[in-house]
Amino acid sequence: MALKLFELVGTDAGRPFSPFCWRSRLALAHKGLSAESIPWRFTEKSALAPYGSEKVPVMLDRDRAVADSWIIATYLEDTYPDRPSLFGGAGGRAMARFLNAWGDIAIVGGIFPLIIADIPNNLATVDAAYFRQSREARFGKRLEEIMAPRDQAVVGFRKSLEPLRQTLKTQPFLGGDAPNYADYIVFGGFQWARVVSPFRLLEETDSVYAWRERLLDAFDGLARNSPGYPV
Repeated sequence: MALKLFELVGTDAGRPFSPFCWRSRLALAHKGLSAESIPWRFTEKSALAPYGSEKVPVMLDRDRAVADSWIIATYLEDTYPDRPSLFGGAGGRAMARFLNAWGDIAIVGGIFPLIIADIPNNLATVDAAYFRQSREARFGKRLEEIMAPRDQAVVGFRKSLEPLRQTLKTQPFLGGDAPNYADYIVFGGFQWARVVSPFRLLEETDSVYAWRERLLDAFDGLARNSPGYPV
């Protein structure tokens, strides 16, 4: 099986950090599939041009290119139906589509300003310059200014996770007794933060912290064994 996955890295090619690439990594593991990791950096857009994308993840399945983590997940589900389901049926897929949007906005969007100035520390000079210029243009201020109030802002982020806590009161994973793609959507953001920043997003007494620990250990520690900060 000739699967390949373009993944965002910095100076350490063995330290993938995109939250969206982590969604795809875990989806592949859930399906019992392995893919060759192809390191990709912010300024290497030409490497993805043949596949009609400017961003990762991009997965190659023999002669077919599939871009975007959600599209990759649905492709894996439909192409490999004999392997464990990522969604548990049409209803689960529909609910996961909602969570995909919530994960983008509330999780990735909520975490980004808390770690944004830490990200360039993981990048080579040319990629760090690109990241700083493009993100400062987007936000209209320096990365350090965006991140400055994070000790206060993280309190609001933790409060925003209450729907997740309420769910985890009655089940260990968003998917129920075992994780599914709903978990990987949300977890991807926390793994991203763990890889690029020493900032502590969660308190150890939080049920979300315990959920994150369970996912770090999933698939023989796939996420935990990837280099990151002990947060």
